[in-house]
Amino acid sequence: MKTVSDYFGSMVFDDRVMKATLSAKVYSSLKKTIAEGAELDPSVADAVAVAMKDWAVAKGATHFTHWFQPLTGITAEKHDGFIAPSPDGGVIMEFSGKELIKGEPDASSFPSGGLRATFEARGYTAWDPTSYAFIKGKTLCIPTAFCSYGGHALDKKTPLLRSMEALNRQALRILKLFGNDTAKRVVSSVGPEQEYFLITKEMYDARPDLRFCGRTLFGAKPPKGQEMDDHYFGAIKPKVAAFMEELNEELWKLGIMAKTEHNEVAPCQHELAPIYTTTNIATDHNQLTMEMMQKVAARHGLVCLLHEKPFAGVNGSGKHNNWSIATDDGQNLLSPGETPYENAQFLLFLCAVIKAVDDYQDLLRISVATAGNDHRLGANEAPPAVISMFLGDELGGVLDAIESDTPYTGAQKTQMRLGVDVLPKFNRDTTDRNRTSPFAFTGNKFEFRMLGSSNSIACANIMLNSAVAESLKIFADRLEGAADFESELHDMIRETIKDHKRIIFNGNGYDDAWIKEATEVRGLCNYRTTPDCMPHLLDKKNVDMLTSHKVFTVDELRSRCEIMLENYCKTVTIEANTMVDMARTLIAPAVASFAASVAKNAQSKRDFDSSVPCEYEKKLVKKLSVLADCISAKTDDLQSAIIAVRDAGDIISESEAIRDTVLPAMCELRIACDEAETLTAKSSWPFPTYADILFSVR
Repeated sequence: MKTVSDYFGSMVFDDRVMKATLSAKVYSSLKKTIAEGAELDPSVADAVAVAMKDWAVAKGATHFTHWFQPLTGITAEKHDGFIAPSPDGGVIMEFSGKELIKGEPDASSFPSGGLRATFEARGYTAWDPTSYAFIKGKTLCIPTAFCSYGGHALDKKTPLLRSMEALNRQALRILKLFGNDTAKRVVSSVGPEQEYFLITKEMYDARPDLRFCGRTLFGAKPPKGQEMDDHYFGAIKPKVAAFMEELNEELWKLGIMAKTEHNEVAPCQHELAPIYTTTNIATDHNQLTMEMMQKVAARHGLVCLLHEKPFAGVNGSGKHNNWSIATDDGQNLLSPGETPYENAQFLLFLCAVIKAVDDYQDLLRISVATAGNDHRLGANEAPPAVISMFLGDELGGVLDAIESDTPYTGAQKTQMRLGVDVLPKFNRDTTDRNRTSPFAFTGNKFEFRMLGSSNSIACANIMLNSAVAESLKIFADRLEGAADFESELHDMIRETIKDHKRIIFNGNGYDDAWIKEATEVRGLCNYRTTPDCMPHLLDKKNVDMLTSHKVFTVDELRSRCEIMLENYCKTVTIEANTMVDMARTLIAPAVASFAASVAKNAQSKRDFDSSVPCEYEKKLVKKLSVLADCISAKTDDLQSAIIAVRDAGDIISESEAIRDTVLPAMCELRIACDEAETLTAKSSWPFPTYADILFSVR
């Protein structure tokens, strides 16, 4: 029987395969390209292509594809066969370095936000050698970046790679100031925890809202939801366990280190967490994880829901982005050290993150903004829309001592003069986790908890990498010109803590008093919805920072702002139209039909005995009739709101109109329909209820 170690990564053209199939010279050259960003020799590309093709064909692959991540939020691929005609009428299997390095998919139907005209269809994919190629089905998938004919990034990978390089450049400057000349690269690493729902395909197929929108638009609260807390970490049901077992096998074959699995808080909600890896690869792996979840679920008669809020009244699904930075020789820069300089270095990188989160809190909020996530943020299951940082009492005490230049009264009473005295050693997990904090320090990493379940993690990490790179640049510029390094370092860290401590909050993020304090006293941003935050992407400070580090061009930022707002408008409009359709063709007829049947039964009773009062039937018919009229009126109101939005003009005005008119109209219609559900016989209701769906998987 095969063990996990026998087949782990068996479908990945990883370092083990490259060592075994490439010559020493080719392997060395490719590793230099991967590690140092050196230019790729064409002859090396040809050799890699041949080895990659031979390996893939031996595994049963017949096609290859440049696998990329356009601005749709999902991945894209166009398959080409390895076959080429041979003189004898047969075929040979070919794959060249040119085909490996560059592809040319039709770009006309991918979002561009005005970066190109519709008729300008040409786009290019370029091999990303830092991400391993892999086999999916019978296709060799080559991770690539995607750009327009004019060179503009049309994907999420290109700016992610740029942000990683920006972080690397600035972090190396800091390390050299601390005497580290051995580190060649600094990389960010991520471990994204993935939450999801599993429901039966039968339930999914019977709900138009789930099929069209990925979430339920109607649904009365069931008698039992998550109140008993009996699902969280509970025994995993056999059907779910079988799904998880196959999912793990598929992910392990792809080299994805899926490690932790458990039931989450809501009924039929679960979580999968991997071991962290380099941010670029982690982003690829998370996209593959979401795709594989849906494929494996289908094999088990299930549907995997990745929407942030598929059911009202129970917890939605997020994706916790565990982020850290380390050198290529294995030093975690967010771990305190044993020597004075290591401790001072840790505090400097910690302060860089604090400054970055405070200065660019709007960019972090923007990075997780979607129509789906707007339903989740601020609910008592996810962080609020206000960005803050949790450091814990002990580390907070250390920073307070530095700010005030007083002895730290914790584990050791030492003067906090950086570079002279040792930072008081504190253990990990000395304070409780704060699940209400959007951005929490958890020992040697930060957990950014605001991402929605369906989000690509690329967006959040682009902004996080870039903002921290900017902080490090400011620090390096100041320290490189300092006459006295240690004194300047001490003063700079102290000033940074004083200037940015408003972003640090260790209390209850759900408390209304905190939201008031955050916005009215501390001056923090509170962008509750996507239309509130997205236009701030183009604020001058954000444009200046992102363009100065060459993460985006001005045109690319404008395009992304437009694309994200378009996605928001399209998503909500589809949901609104689905509500109108369901209300008119399913719910209103069902309510009217049931009311008629109740009235008919009452009449039958009176025909049998005219003295029967039929008070129950009279009251019920009256309530149902009023609700049917209300549903009809609210449906018309929603339809009118949808039509009116079309005349809003620009995309910002349209998104604001949707927020201010369409969403409230959707809420009003839902209230009426959900009340009608509670009064209508189950046999007459036109689709499965929450009670049916949430407890359907056994």
